[in-house]
Amino acid sequence: MSVKSIQFAVCTHIAALLGFWHGEPFTSAQIADSLNAEPSYVRRAIAKLTKAGLVMTTRGKSGASMLARAPETITLLDIYRAAEAPPAAIAHAYAVQPACPVSVMFQPSMTHMLEHAQNAFETALAQRTVADLVADIRAAHGDAAAKGFARPAWRGNDSEVRR
Repeated sequence: MSVKSIQFAVCTHIAALLGFWHGEPFTSAQIADSLNAEPSYVRRAIAKLTKAGLVMTTRGKSGASMLARAPETITLLDIYRAAEAPPAAIAHAYAVQPACPVSVMFQPSMTHMLEHAQNAFETALAQRTVADLVADIRAAHGDAAAKGFARPAWRGNDSEVRR
């Protein structure tokens, strides 16, 4: 069974939430509520986004996070790289069986193909922004304000957020 990484998805969820209510600060607990995840796990993801300059945060009891840039300027590739997610797929590392022509050339051939696929994946991510994702989410809900999404009930007090 393969190991799956959700790092990119978690970081993208955070960026989408912050982009949906762009300019409004959220605590890690509030973001964790949206993800239905542990706040400590969310704080680690936020730290990666902050280190990459995509999110700005304040620390401490009244700390909060918000996007550091406009959602239109943050690509999904920016988030993918910030998340430090592993490649989508890699070739196996089993020992080569010298008597088998497939085994002898499988790893270099498969690695080349997967590098091409990874590059195509990253090119596609570079063409989509947080604003695009937020637009898709808004379109899926129709008028978000009319459906009770205008201001989440789980939001707490706002706090000043610095870079």
